[in-house]
Amino acid sequence: MAMTQQDRSAKSAAKRKEFDEKELRHRVRPGIHQKLADLMDWHGITEQSEAIQLLIMNAHAQGREGSATALALPRHEITISKNVARQLQAHGIRQAAREDKEEREREWLD
Repeated sequence: MAMTQQDRSAKSAAKRKEFDEKELRHRVRPGIHQKLADLMDWHGITEQSEAIQLLIMNAHAQGREGSATALALPRHEITISKNVARQLQAHGIRQAAREDKEEREREWLD
């Protein structure tokens, strides 16, 4: 006799408990989802959970130093040229002088 849906669900739940499976949920924006889809397409993987498991296992297999580049947070570095720094400083000086002049005029009017 075939198993009922409840029996199948109970058997699956027992297996998850036996193997101490954890469900991971993660929300991502479209750009990240597209990158995962690209990776899956490149390697013929059809299940997202399988792709994520493989990514985690492979990153872990590279060790602490080897996985560092894969897990590094992308940061944008802002470098200000000397010319821009001079322009910002000159603008700041002009702004300070303008504010000082306005303050003196307000004091004179009071």
